[in-house]
Amino acid sequence: MKSVIHNPGSDLKTVVALEDGKLITGSVQDATPYLEKAARLRIDGGKQDKDMWHAAHFPAIAVELYCNRAGIEFSEFMQNKAHVRRMLQDPDLSKFRVFEGRV
Repeated sequence: MKSVIHNPGSDLKTVVALEDGKLITGSVQDATPYLEKAARLRIDGGKQDKDMWHAAHFPAIAVELYCNRAGIEFSEFMQNKAHVRRMLQDPDLSKFRVFEGRV
């Protein structure tokens, strides 16, 4: 048995399945719109000024996957800038980058 739960106001979906008596959960999200928006912002230069710039446009699923792999809670991700820098420097996530300079 498998159910897909649509999260209101978000394109992130939660999948819940019962397999061999075990409850398995996960999240899915179409990252295409995020890739396309990042590419448009990169071409346009994003909204940049001397104090702030748009570094990347990551989908929620990428952040969730990072947190799971790093073994951290989302609150740790938000509080520790080193995690954000790691995501920004990950070559596998480079297509989500808007600002291509050093972060």
